[in-house]
Amino acid sequence: MIGKIHKQMSHDSWLFSKMATPEYTPFVFLLLLFQSSVWGVPSCHATKPGMLNVHLVPHTHDDVGWLKTVDQYFYGDRNDIQHAGVQYILDSVVDQLLKNPDRRFIYVETAFFYRWWKQQTDDMQNTVKQLVNEGRLEFVNGGWCMSDEATTHYSAVIDQMTMGLRFLNDTFGHCGRPRVAWHIDPFGHAREHASMFAQMGYDGFFFGRLDYQDRNRRMVAREQEMLWRASESLTPPMADLFTGILPNGYNPPEGFCWDQSCDDPPIRDDPDLEDYNVDDVVTRFLHIAHGQALVYKTNHIIMTMGSDFQYENANLWYKNLDKLIRYVNQMQSNGSEVNVLYSTPSCYLQELHRANLTWPLKGDDFFPYADSAHDFWTGYFTSRPALKRYERISNSYLQTCKQLEVLGGPISRKGPFGAGDSETLSKCLKAMAVAQHHDAVSGTEKQHVANDYARKLANGWAHCQVLVSNTLSSLSGSSAPRVYCEHLNISVCPLTETSKKFSVNVYNPLARPVSWPVRLPVNGTAYSISDAKGKAVDSQVVLTSTGLYYLLSLYPSLSPPLHFSLPFPLSLSISLYPSLSLSISLYLSISLYHSFLFSLPFHNYFSLSFSLHPSSLLSLCASIVTLRDFLSYLFCVCLSRYNASDGNNSESIQMSGAYIFRPNTSTPFIISKTNSVVQEVRQWFSPWVSQVVRLYTDSRALELEWTVGPVPIGDDLGKEVISRLDSSINSSGVFYTDSNGREVLQRRKDYRPTWNLRQSEPIAGNYYPINSRAYIKDDKDQLTVVTDRSQGGGSIQDGSLEIMLHRRLLYDDVRGVGEPLNETSDIYPEGLVVRGRHLLSLSPPATAADTHRPLAQEVVLQPLITFTDGELHPSTRLEVRERFSGLQAVLPPAVHLLTVSQWDQDTVLLRLEHQYQASESKEHSQPVTVNLQVSDIPWRYAPSCSVSGRDSQSPTSVPELANDQSLWLSNYELTALIGCK
Repeated sequence: MIGKIHKQMSHDSWLFSKMATPEYTPFVFLLLLFQSSVWGVPSCHATKPGMLNVHLVPHTHDDVGWLKTVDQYFYGDRNDIQHAGVQYILDSVVDQLLKNPDRRFIYVETAFFYRWWKQQTDDMQNTVKQLVNEGRLEFVNGGWCMSDEATTHYSAVIDQMTMGLRFLNDTFGHCGRPRVAWHIDPFGHAREHASMFAQMGYDGFFFGRLDYQDRNRRMVAREQEMLWRASESLTPPMADLFTGILPNGYNPPEGFCWDQSCDDPPIRDDPDLEDYNVDDVVTRFLHIAHGQALVYKTNHIIMTMGSDFQYENANLWYKNLDKLIRYVNQMQSNGSEVNVLYSTPSCYLQELHRANLTWPLKGDDFFPYADSAHDFWTGYFTSRPALKRYERISNSYLQTCKQLEVLGGPISRKGPFGAGDSETLSKCLKAMAVAQHHDAVSGTEKQHVANDYARKLANGWAHCQVLVSNTLSSLSGSSAPRVYCEHLNISVCPLTETSKKFSVNVYNPLARPVSWPVRLPVNGTAYSISDAKGKAVDSQVVLTSTGLYYLLSLYPSLSPPLHFSLPFPLSLSISLYPSLSLSISLYLSISLYHSFLFSLPFHNYFSLSFSLHPSSLLSLCASIVTLRDFLSYLFCVCLSRYNASDGNNSESIQMSGAYIFRPNTSTPFIISKTNSVVQEVRQWFSPWVSQVVRLYTDSRALELEWTVGPVPIGDDLGKEVISRLDSSINSSGVFYTDSNGREVLQRRKDYRPTWNLRQSEPIAGNYYPINSRAYIKDDKDQLTVVTDRSQGGGSIQDGSLEIMLHRRLLYDDVRGVGEPLNETSDIYPEGLVVRGRHLLSLSPPATAADTHRPLAQEVVLQPLITFTDGELHPSTRLEVRERFSGLQAVLPPAVHLLTVSQWDQDTVLLRLEHQYQASESKEHSQPVTVNLQVSDIPWRYAPSCSVSGRDSQSPTSVPELANDQSLWLSNYELTALIGCK
């Protein structure tokens, strides 16, 4: 608790519920959670009408990695960093629950509970099951972890929730299903998370953090409990969530912490002793309870009795809580109207439902979060950009692995490249699930913990490669060793750099064809590329940019990249070999100085002319004409930096750190540069910042590939590097960002929809999370930027978008992590080098979503590229060599194939979603009918598949759908189907 005390300053909790209506969502995307009408809450203690009922909720908050790794936290290792051992917490809690049937406890992190459960005897497991059945031990939230809400993608959140909830369902049945979502520690709250929880069937949602100005207003207005309408697309109440804000973050009231980590005095109730303090404790508690009741709406209030990694010695807590309840309730005989009871969030929520009140409505989200005037938690939107990218790539790997396990069938788990079992894919699933934790992908952990998250992701993918290789071998008929080049982003692949002939296999995990550029490092100056039929494929070789200097020092074999692009179905193979002819041009760099003007070659969608900014050499500008719409745009791009605050400031001592973004000036410093050009436009801003502007044939997007690092700190200043796009669009202070990769929310500079903002940080206070896209628009034009990872950004000036790329800081921001965000290693002793891409889409607003929706999905679920040495094996099946697809029919454009995975030995989980937001596309923002005929959506290599659907109210009923039955999906609906029995 001490280590995180600053990290808990501004908590609030929210509840979500469909309490007012008995209806249920017609299509839910998880199989495991259902409406509360399925089962009652007989375990709740009786409350007293006419009294102030105080619900005490014993709990522990167990980070799945933060200051220590997830393994260190479980075993209680490295207590020199933080005293915490989760296995001892669960041991102690179960022991104390058995001593008094009135006691209650809630638990959240299934990743830890799963580990503990596996170590228990049959007798202990049966004992715990009894505690769960009696409601004395209650699971809340239920995911593998408590996910971050700013930097996670919805598909990964769904997977980690599925993993945790499935374990609880399989182990404890309906009594183990959480009814309440519990996000007490994430640093701001996304509307899309609320929407997902509502569609999963939760009854309530509690959280601990919200902006200090928002909290103060809500306390005065008694609006700390509300109905969150979490979707503009779904018809109410499908995404309505009753939401409540916890009173003390997730900590106990001041003076009432009885953990071994706390210093508050115990209740000394022997009147013969000199230090008897019962009267004082009761008086202080009643004062706190009455004060809390003034800022809530009903005669029921909730108090969280616990905090970070507490209850390792649960006897300390329960012995004092038993006394507190007894002595406070004894005061009722003297006229007190306060009733204290052990409770849980679901019991508290039930009482709010019974109050039958009208609640205020919330339509936006809870970003950005600040806990005081100069302390905006917007830095973590970008912190650890390399880890954020690796997590996003790992999600793509995982989805591909799950699909290929289904397509390969049993051979995927036992083939020429090794044997796999249920743990093979599970390792990848668990690694990705843990990475969603709010101190993982958020970048707010210690460095050794970040390294551990990355190691787990790498290990999980290594296990998945067995399934992938076996399946590709089975489908292709070739057992040639398969090579995975995981450093293509820095032009490193030993096979392509040394082999004279090699074959490339590209697997597309999307359920529609995509055109994807392939860039491979090679050592020759000219190559011939042919597809499986021997037809030539256009390509070119480009010399490696000197902007990769620091990568060159790491990988001396760095080779020039070979570019080519093909429309890919689900799988395609091509062959490459050096050519003696010079039919493929080698483009050399041409140095350009001062003012210049040039154009890229004719393109199917764009005509581009580039120039330096007329007033300086600091921005590269492009005039773009869209050939389809005949619209003209002008935008300029430059890379700049903010110098980070070191806390030496008259207004505030707050430093910029892993959580907090606080520049020491509102004006960014533009990084000076020179330019050179090839077929693509290359910018060198400095030895540590470069950018490539690239346009591929038939692409509707302009690619900006940026490379940043090592960020210099020789001037003793931390730096936060941004890419800024300035355009001629009249945005009027309005811009748009996505929420966890799904719906898009409108933002407005220096404005909050639910309170009058007093802006104290004009830059950091206008930054929002960008998970996959952001855009600005006016009546005629829209500029959309699709990102390849979660980042932070905003529109500080009209017509401008800025996105933070990299952060290197020299001070800790005093929020608990205890070290500056200064990423170095033996490999990068001078500082981390990061590379990424932004894809720019330019179009009229009415049709912009038709481009950026599928484009964002292509970036999230990118094709998997594998290699074999030499020519294709003669036994390779022609179908796979040319155009293999796991589906016999392309899904409608508005329908996204979200999940295909093996549920059990005989069952496959299929998730479909309508991916367009209401009214954003004239063509695609319409309800879609998906025909479920086996002839339309079968697994090509599983002809015995039938299609079934999970009823949203029964965990066991799996009604068969007739072969001609269809699903009707409106905007942003998701559905889970079971098939292939």
